[in-house]
Amino acid sequence: MNVVDLLLKLLSYKSLTPDDAGSLKFIESYLDGYEATYVNKEGVKNLFLMKKFGEGEHLCFAGHVDVVPAGDKWDTNPFVPVIKDGKIYARGTQDMKSGVAAFVQTCKEVKDFNGTLSILLTSDEEGDGTYGTIVMLEHLREKGLLPDYCIIAEPTCETTFGDAIKIGRRGSINGYLTIQGKQGHAAYPEKAINPVHQLAPILDKIAGINLDNGDDDFAPSQMVITDIRGGMEVTNVTPGSLKLMFNVRNSTKTTQEEVRLHIDKCFQWLDYHLELTQGSYPFVTTRDSKVVKKLTQSIKNVTGLETKLSTAGGTSDARHMGAFGIDVVEFGVINDTIHAPNECTSIVEVEELCVVFKDMVKHFNKF
Repeated sequence: MNVVDLLLKLLSYKSLTPDDAGSLKFIESYLDGYEATYVNKEGVKNLFLMKKFGEGEHLCFAGHVDVVPAGDKWDTNPFVPVIKDGKIYARGTQDMKSGVAAFVQTCKEVKDFNGTLSILLTSDEEGDGTYGTIVMLEHLREKGLLPDYCIIAEPTCETTFGDAIKIGRRGSINGYLTIQGKQGHAAYPEKAINPVHQLAPILDKIAGINLDNGDDDFAPSQMVITDIRGGMEVTNVTPGSLKLMFNVRNSTKTTQEEVRLHIDKCFQWLDYHLELTQGSYPFVTTRDSKVVKKLTQSIKNVTGLETKLSTAGGTSDARHMGAFGIDVVEFGVINDTIHAPNECTSIVEVEELCVVFKDMVKHFNKF
């Protein structure tokens, strides 16, 4: 079986979050010779496959087998992969069974490696992820088996295969702000306290403002207003309260506490309540890390491209690796149809991704 055949097999599993649909057992059987460990919780399956080849450092490939629902407007059955004009169409082709196929096939074919190779897979990355990768990492820490380095094969390329890898991710802070006023008749504004009027002169101090200046790795942490609502949808009653929601994709230079301090400064004269939650925290792997340098060189060896080091985009399971002190990077096929109808990737990209991973493993730990 080659990497394309393997991808077609993986795509045939209807592995909607958090159901792996049997795909993890198949991968376990495909990688005979690797020691398998399952840590399953609350319906989520997590598989760790490991093989020690030598005494060198531990390199892990990680990813997820679960996919989002297919939705409508597909031209073909999303769980029966179709090859057309050099592309493979099915749910999960880009996100991220192409990456899984590439590193599983790489580990299948490895003969010599001065160190330990492993694979970490979860069936719940597209969902809440509460019982996914982080649960397995906690288990590995208890056993003293945490990897030194990790590559997550999420789709990272922008327009050309090999043009971008991710060396970090921004965090995500959610804000829920309520301004209390006093409801009244629109004809007697002096008898009411209108929270919309109170917000108006402050809005430009929060909407779209940068909380830091960014740096070489991250864009500035910007406050993005996502929802404002208040009132009763009538024209003659002023609202008694106003609710505002915002999100900050924060770099390592801005914390949740600094967001709170900024809101307190802007709204200190008003009757308001602020709730902040944080779904993920920012992290970055240094540009001189071994895994960054080796992967960058392997991409150049295969594609001839000088790849861009990026931290753009949303969150991924790489945030968990970073939290456990593991140097982690992400690299996979072009990201342009993920979660969309007729999701697809090209056969050439899948084959080249596998070649990059093979080159990476070959040169990672020299004997």
